[in-house]
Amino acid sequence: MEIVKCNEADYETLAGIWERSVLATHSFLRVEDFNEIKTVLIPNYFPNVDLYAIADNGVYAGFIGMTHDSIEMLFIDSDSRGKGYGSALIEFAKRRGATKVDVNEQNLSALNFYKLKGFRIISRDESDDAGRPYPILHLSL
Repeated sequence: MEIVKCNEADYETLAGIWERSVLATHSFLRVEDFNEIKTVLIPNYFPNVDLYAIADNGVYAGFIGMTHDSIEMLFIDSDSRGKGYGSALIEFAKRRGATKVDVNEQNLSALNFYKLKGFRIISRDESDDAGRPYPILHLSL
């Protein structure tokens, strides 16, 4: 298992991981919101974060996106969940200075995962950054 820096050539692979991960974990998302996010993922989200993938035998199992001291995104491929990839990416992010992460309130598995990693809820927003009706929990170490 290794963590590698990603670039534009990886975007399509990462978008596939994002899609499979979200379909497995975000059952609360409306189809139209899922499709809207999917269309802006590569042009708007990926270029604005430092992306790192976790690879096992050269195959990406998940990825993390970071800015400064925040984890902006963390997605593990649906068939790779529960194998330690997310934990490895969190430890990697912590070593790089990450102390904050936001999570959808409805994504209880992610919330519990971050709590196990030492994060605590510090505040809550009623909707996501785009104003969609998905409450966001702000967590910090």
